[in-house]
Amino acid sequence: MKAVILAAGVGKRLWPVTQHRPKCLIEIGERSLLHRYLETLAWLGIKRADIVVGYKQEMIRQAVGRDVSGVAVNFLVNEEFHRGSISSLWIARAALDDDVIVMDADVLFHRDILRRLVESPHESVLLMDETVVQTGEECMVAVAGGRVIALSKRLPDRYDFAGEGVGFLRVRHADTPYLIDSLRSFVDQGAWNMEYEDALLPFFQTVPVGYERIGGLPWTEIDFPDDVRKAELDVLPKL
Repeated sequence: MKAVILAAGVGKRLWPVTQHRPKCLIEIGERSLLHRYLETLAWLGIKRADIVVGYKQEMIRQAVGRDVSGVAVNFLVNEEFHRGSISSLWIARAALDDDVIVMDADVLFHRDILRRLVESPHESVLLMDETVVQTGEECMVAVAGGRVIALSKRLPDRYDFAGEGVGFLRVRHADTPYLIDSLRSFVDQGAWNMEYEDALLPFFQTVPVGYERIGGLPWTEIDFPDDVRKAELDVLPKL
């Protein structure tokens, strides 16, 4: 198993911070998000990671060069990092050569959250926080018939229940061609400004993707200045 970490974006909504560094290098408790990712992957025995870089990529390369977690890192460059995140996952398609965990690079999380994903009995699986009710910005996991049917800010008309997606997806190697085909169906239309989550709809229609609930475990996605404060005051003390 390996990880693919999507870290190419600018983070415009957090510009007071990201004008100086990419989001994955934001330090919470004197350790960057990226260092925490690599440390947690190593703790789980995952020793390989591909990081998709773009914006301020040299800072990320330098940070990884100083990291002592023991994870072997390969860099994939998204020159079109100003586009939607579909461009980053598309760049990484050739790296989907094993069971893989696709990870957004802007989450502060308890390591048991990632362990729950790695140890899930589902062959392909998403994490969802079932305690979250959508208020507007949340990317939601919609479940129907015991499987994921959507991962989007726009919930479908019919579903059994939903929760916020954490930003981590585990895909078994045998299912990765279907993920790539799902992305390709939008790339071929030139839909470069969309988020990769919305481009996974055909994938969910084809592959039975399970889910793991993580409600009650501390985590936060960092998109806005208020999220940094939440990370420092609410999440960090519980890690």
